[in-house]
Amino acid sequence: MKFRQPQDVIKYPLITESAFNKMDDVNENALVFVVDRKATKHEIKNAFEILYKVKVIKVTTLISPKGEKKAFIKLSPDHSALDLATEVGII
Repeated sequence: MKFRQPQDVIKYPLITESAFNKMDDVNENALVFVVDRKATKHEIKNAFEILYKVKVIKVTTLISPKGEKKAFIKLSPDHSALDLATEVGII
């Protein structure tokens, strides 16, 4: 499925203790977002790079018991997940 807008792919950030630990850990340097359930990892990566103007290294996804698709988005070392979260207003 092709999405027209990046906003259709990336829904909202997930703010949990586990997600915060992934942001804070230098080795992880990742953010957690709820995304459209039909979106592929490639679509998620492209949408995230367009929306937040950062380089994404890896996207890992899972379907939660609630039926939501979570994307763990690992950023390149050039970008800090914690700084991006602060800049965007997640934390």
